[in-house]
Amino acid sequence: MTVVFKPKMKSKFSYLKRIFSAYLFSKSSNLSFWHTPLEINDIEDSSKLGKYYMNFAEKTKFSGPFDTDGIPMLDYKGNVGIQYNPNAVAQYALGFYDLFLDTGNQKYKEVFLKQAEWFLKNMRIVEEDVGLWEYNFDFDYHKGLKAPWRSALAQGQGVSVVARAYLLTKDSSYLDAADKAFESFMHQIDEPGGVTYIDDKGYTWLEELLFNPPTHVLNGFIWALWGVYDYYLLTKNPKAIELFNESVRTLENHIQKYDIGFWSVYHLHSTKLREIASPYYQRLHIIQLNVMYLLTGKEIFKEYADKWQDDYSKPHYRYLAFCWKALFKLLYY
Repeated sequence: MTVVFKPKMKSKFSYLKRIFSAYLFSKSSNLSFWHTPLEINDIEDSSKLGKYYMNFAEKTKFSGPFDTDGIPMLDYKGNVGIQYNPNAVAQYALGFYDLFLDTGNQKYKEVFLKQAEWFLKNMRIVEEDVGLWEYNFDFDYHKGLKAPWRSALAQGQGVSVVARAYLLTKDSSYLDAADKAFESFMHQIDEPGGVTYIDDKGYTWLEELLFNPPTHVLNGFIWALWGVYDYYLLTKNPKAIELFNESVRTLENHIQKYDIGFWSVYHLHSTKLREIASPYYQRLHIIQLNVMYLLTGKEIFKEYADKWQDDYSKPHYRYLAFCWKALFKLLYY
């Protein structure tokens, strides 16, 4: 008997096959890059552009694949395969930047600048003053993302790289790239090159994934926000600190919606069963909120960081979260 898959069923089968392959061969998949220890850097003065807020030293041990210029590429397995991922390149770069600051080793500086050059070469100008670092592969997440797709996450982490490259080199090309990338935050998601969404209550969101309606992915929002803050530290542009403060207000007034009593959720998309964070993203949310407390002094971020840390420490909550996540994947992917 011949089994004929309907398009949606076939797509779901391909997704599950790819994900199963990635987890089964995690040492050679994209997961080997993402799933590294999560730590906060020792930031002496958060009012100056220095070390990145998270420590990405473990990312520098990534074993590949790399392109001929030493730029990391990620193997998503299945029909996606080996691809550049802008925020992976950014995190790899930032790990070497911090190692250079710690040691003064010029080899670390050279690797960092090689990654920073990738951002100069791979920015696409979509408007006169808007530049994007895009993902040039289709990705089967949620409703599906068609290449090329953009993200506030890539924009923010790219800015964090080129801003630091400018500090090291004083090469105006890096400052120009930071300016053009920041402009994407000045445009809403329904405009060319835009990555910002303003909801009907006037709250400003920096969107990792550009869906309609927006999903408000928590980790991507926060990482993008750090890029905005870095741009402000570099340029003192009043638009940047205004956007930072507006986004902090959004996070401050919505963080409780990311809590389901015993765990955090990945985003705010309104499915009947909420998409719970994986253990990795639960730890990431904790780290990110602790950094937000460091940057803003707002107690609510510390409150939820401590709560989610306490949730994560309970084995029965971790088991419940695992079961919930598995059920969600089966129902919605």
